[in-house]
Amino acid sequence: MIKPLLLATTLLLTPLAAQARTAPVAAPEPAPFKSAKIVLVGDSTTAVQGGWGPSFCGKHVTSFIACINLARGGRSSGNYRSEGSWALALYEIRSGGFSDTYVLIQFGHNDQPGKPGRSTDLATEFPANMKRYVDEVRAAGGKPVLVTPLTRRQFKDGRLVDDLGPWAEAVRKVAAETGTPLVDLHALSMAAVQAMGPVEAMRLAQVPP
Repeated sequence: MIKPLLLATTLLLTPLAAQARTAPVAAPEPAPFKSAKIVLVGDSTTAVQGGWGPSFCGKHVTSFIACINLARGGRSSGNYRSEGSWALALYEIRSGGFSDTYVLIQFGHNDQPGKPGRSTDLATEFPANMKRYVDEVRAAGGKPVLVTPLTRRQFKDGRLVDDLGPWAEAVRKVAAETGTPLVDLHALSMAAVQAMGPVEAMRLAQVPP
């Protein structure tokens, strides 16, 4: 009885053993590629043509980090949203595949009075808009970073005119209230442009094509 049983077992298992030897072994799944993404949101001082965004993305961000510049000229914290640009930014923030998505947000230039369709009230609308951006970035899974507005190159009696100071201060206050990281570009650029002086600073002006 034992020999026939062993023979039957051998005949049954031999094809299975052969299959096990010849079947390809599935390769282990590769580890996910961990890469961060940076999304730039703002006005012309950040935008592709004439802003600091291209240099930032092209020279100061490594190839392991995606950098997307969605800033647009002539935009304020109000009309950037109302025209639909913010909806595009939210799409980028929500898209998967990245370990972290940082969103740098800079407005102020076009929020100032005298710009129909763009201006926002400094005491109410502007800080509320900036806070809403922060809240929505976080709700979409991103990490907001507020940026104070880049200074203008306007001098009077050899001193730089700080006409954007109140808007920069409003951004600082929102950052403090919401616990949001802050890049004080206004203070940094004020110091740099003042040190240059009016003649040297004018070399930074965008030359028409």
